[in-house]
Amino acid sequence: MKKNIIFIVCIFLALLLDQIIKQVILHYGEIGNPLFQSKFIDIVLVFNKGVAFSLGSFFGEWLKWIILALLFVMLFIIKISKDLFENYYIYFGLILGSGFSNVLDRFIHNGVVDYIFWHYGFNFAVFNLADSIINISIACIIIQYLYKSRKEKNV
Repeated sequence: MKKNIIFIVCIFLALLLDQIIKQVILHYGEIGNPLFQSKFIDIVLVFNKGVAFSLGSFFGEWLKWIILALLFVMLFIIKISKDLFENYYIYFGLILGSGFSNVLDRFIHNGVVDYIFWHYGFNFAVFNLADSIINISIACIIIQYLYKSRKEKNV
């Protein structure tokens, strides 16, 4: 029961924090005009119609429904797989909350609100907090899995 509550809190925390930051960016930002510039990153409002690196934008209006369906499939798989849930419930909660936040943008703004533009050494895609949470959570899942596998081999 405790893990279920933490899982739900992680979903809502990731969604809420991401949406709060996006509201600030939407309030103060203008599309394409940086709110902040530095040698490493700019904060600039853009709307991403695709997924990572704008891939899949050709799906148009269908993309938000496809992603929403995939999020519910992921939720279902996590909840029925006791091992996945037991070991990674915090990370999956953060991933789902971030995913739902980005899909919410698609329904409200017709695209994901992105604003972090990394350009130190190379120009990277514009992304947001939810994207960062998803990537960090995936990295943590992989690290935890590898650590656990290595530990089990040494037993």
